[in-house]
Amino acid sequence: MVRKGIADKIAIIGCDATKFGELWDKNQYDLLFEAVQGANKDAGITKDEIDAVWVGIFYFFTGLSGATVEDTLRLDGKPITRTENYCASGMDAFRNACFALASGAYDVVLACGVEKLMDESSSGLPGFDLFGHPTLPIPSAPAMFSMAATRSFHEWGWSKEDLARVAVKNHDNGSHHPKAHFRRPTTIEKVMRDIMIADPLGRSDCCAMSDGAAALILTRVEDAPSYAHSDDYIVVKANAISCQTNTPWYQPSHTFTSFPATLKAGEMAYKEAGIIDPRKQIDCAEVHDCFTITELLNCQDLKFCDSGMAAEELKNGTFNWDGEIAVNPSGGLKAFGHPIGATGCRMLQEVTKQLQGRAEGRQVPDAKIGLAHNLGGAFCVCSVSILGQAD
Repeated sequence: MVRKGIADKIAIIGCDATKFGELWDKNQYDLLFEAVQGANKDAGITKDEIDAVWVGIFYFFTGLSGATVEDTLRLDGKPITRTENYCASGMDAFRNACFALASGAYDVVLACGVEKLMDESSSGLPGFDLFGHPTLPIPSAPAMFSMAATRSFHEWGWSKEDLARVAVKNHDNGSHHPKAHFRRPTTIEKVMRDIMIADPLGRSDCCAMSDGAAALILTRVEDAPSYAHSDDYIVVKANAISCQTNTPWYQPSHTFTSFPATLKAGEMAYKEAGIIDPRKQIDCAEVHDCFTITELLNCQDLKFCDSGMAAEELKNGTFNWDGEIAVNPSGGLKAFGHPIGATGCRMLQEVTKQLQGRAEGRQVPDAKIGLAHNLGGAFCVCSVSILGQAD
């Protein structure tokens, strides 16, 4: 029987990302060019060696179709595909690129993501008056996740102080990363007295909007030794994606203390990668922390700890960059912001560099297996990728 999936078939041979932030002096083409040029240089290739491209872009004003990449790189008509899957758009671009390589159709491919949000005049994510069901109302992103926070408070006795610890940890990590949007640490007291956005989520519980781009160069494992990272290329162990309902608040069975998309994607990814004890086997993880409550629930859904115990584990240092399992050692979305299409690829290149021992921020000690996780929309789509050092 032919083995399904992509476990141990695909290698990451180069990667890079721009600085994330309010980048008023650059447009999406500048950002994409910078990230891809950095990834090409890292891999030791030129753009002419790229056979195909997948690019994660969520918003139409950032770019429509693969022409956004063509107008940036001038690949002379090579196949380029734009992917959109809410906040998992960038990681879904990576997933499609992996499967294309595994099929044998191409030898070297580019997976990238970009978003230019800050030029849009908006007090929050733009487009909420354009998206969604024609008659069933859609809440704002903070309102969606505030429902998860209030239910978790009720079920497990968590508090705003528990949420604040997520922000403190991630901003502390981000203060060490040269490409983070926010590079100042904060305190529990500052987070708790910040202005309210959607009770109980204050401003410091929410990730910011941001501009940025990230890129990864991929090839098949058997070809990886012929490129620049011949001794430390990173192997893709799994990539799984799960889609659930767009309107969980109309689904009576939804608990709001767990995200079914993460549970399913994690289950599929662990099975493919041969992970039976995530807490023991995963060394570092870039986990979707669009809100502080999201990180805590994701840690539980990804089986880093038991249900209801994430707040206590965080308090005990389990998820610190030098703890039992490092969660968001880069600073996560809290420190980087969230340019939707770029975030998944940024996470993947962060994990890649951690496993290579060349993290740009805090280096997780002796990291061998890493995980990247995106949760998008109304917690309805999740992508989980697992990466590892080459054997």
